[in-house]
Amino acid sequence: MRHARGYRRLNRTHEHRKALFANMAGSLIEHEQIKTTLPKAKELKRIADKLITLAKRGDLHARRQAASQLKQDAYVAKLFEILGPRYAERNGGYTRVLKAGFRYGDMAPMAIIEFVDRDVDAKGAADKARVAAEDDAE
Repeated sequence: MRHARGYRRLNRTHEHRKALFANMAGSLIEHEQIKTTLPKAKELKRIADKLITLAKRGDLHARRQAASQLKQDAYVAKLFEILGPRYAERNGGYTRVLKAGFRYGDMAPMAIIEFVDRDVDAKGAADKARVAAEDDAE
């Protein structure tokens, strides 16, 4: 029986796990699609769906709750200004996990986690903007 086994520990301490998922949730919000191992993706799905639910509420308390879980204010801003309104009519199921084979080296099962109605151009947009800004500066 698996009573009181609420989440995957992933061989990490509580602090390490909290930082890991804060970083991964921020990357998912920024790029709207990331590749990671299957257990991490399944656990991140729970966290990301709860963050979208907070963004749909949209009040100050929800914004502060999301900011306490995420590392950067830019992620909170995108969550509440873009993703919250995008999923306003959807009742759950904001992310999907797609299996993506096995990692070369240790054969870890890999997965792609993405938002359901994602913006295809969001992936790598910040890097493209940074490179364009550097080219303009030269």
